Amino acid sequence: MLGFIIQRLLQSVGVMLAMSALVFIGVYAIGNPIDVLISPDATQDIREDTIRRYGLDLPLWQQYFAFLGRLLSGDFGRSLVFDIPVLELVLARLPATLELALASVLIGAFIGIPLGIYAGYRPDAVSSRAIMAVSVLGFSVPTFWVGLLLILTFAVNLGWLPAGDRGPTVEVFGIGWSFLTAEGLTFLILPALNLSLFKLAMMIRLARAGTREIMLTDTVKFARAAGLSEFTILRRHVLRLISIPLVTVFGLEFASTLAFAVVTETIFSWPGVGKLIIDSITSLDRPVMVAYLVLVAFFFVVINLVVDLSYALLDPRLRRGRAA
Repeated sequence: MLGFIIQRLLQSVGVMLAMSALVFIGVYAIGNPIDVLISPDATQDIREDTIRRYGLDLPLWQQYFAFLGRLLSGDFGRSLVFDIPVLELVLARLPATLELALASVLIGAFIGIPLGIYAGYRPDAVSSRAIMAVSVLGFSVPTFWVGLLLILTFAVNLGWLPAGDRGPTVEVFGIGWSFLTAEGLTFLILPALNLSLFKLAMMIRLARAGTREIMLTDTVKFARAAGLSEFTILRRHVLRLISIPLVTVFGLEFASTLAFAVVTETIFSWPGVGKLIIDSITSLDRPVMVAYLVLVAFFFVVINLVVDLSYALLDPRLRRGRAA
């Protein structure tokens, strides 16, 4: 197991180096932030002084190695627009995105997995067919359209829930969280529900497919012959055997939600990292864009590593295989 962890850590370092180079080159090939930072009426001396101050007069490879050196020391640079350290800016917005992503993935898992297991256990029931029909809608309907529909229905017409923003927060260890207050929780419901629809549909279909496959195996037949109840079979055998693909999807969806909650955060004016990156793209704030993409790659690498390590806890065969 130790050798496996070391191998994955070395692979992760290689992935992060490759991603940092690709992100840096890709972002710095887009536009010229000087055109946004200074007035078009500025003199040539002012323009050249600004370019030198931000190091934009250096060759691209020198800029990258300078960026990499700062990155290794935890310095992502300063925002060209806000004029504050980029890491401070991103970390200030990250809890909002983290809260939204975790809420949406948990909704998808705690509702989707039981519905999927039920649909796989009773595939011919009318309710199971209805569940699968709903899962098709989760894959097919655009997120932005569902978000607008939720706002129109529950915020505008019914007035039950707020249409946007994050609402009041409670600080824990210096970090503000919305779900810890009743009013803040109402602000979280609509964006989390909107973001969870795709994950809900995916969990339903994965759980159903796994359940259908496991129910036909000898494991279930022997469990029934031993006199175990159907609920015990589903809980001890079916859920345990389908847990590995579900954990994989849970981890990847959590990482992708952290990275790509842009549409939902924009629609609901949720003050997270996704909305920050949209504003940074508009203003060509290169340090913020690079830091965001590097952190996204880091989240994917870490979550993939955690998912791989969790396999050994879920499946004893993997532990025996590595020990051998």
